[in-house]
Amino acid sequence: MAATITITKKEYHELTEKALRYEYIYEGIKENLFAPPPTKNVEKIIKEFGKTGQYTQKFLKSLEKGLKRSSYFRV
Repeated sequence: MAATITITKKEYHELTEKALRYEYIYEGIKENLFAPPPTKNVEKIIKEFGKTGQYTQKFLKSLEKGLKRSSYFRV
C-alpha cells in the first residue's frame, strides 16, 4: 500500500537544503569526530573562543570549568 504525501515547493526546498547542510557537516566531522583537540591548554582554548565574540562570559567561565574538570585536560 503506497501512501502519497504532498508538500509545498517551499517546504521541499527547505527540507533539501537542511539535508545538504547535514551532509556537509557530517562529511566534515566524520573522520575527526573522536580525534583529540589540537591542544590541551585550557587558557588558550578559552582565549580563542573569547576572540570570536560569539560567547558570553558566563558561557566561557562554564566552558573553562568543564575543561578543567575533564581528565583529558589534566596535566
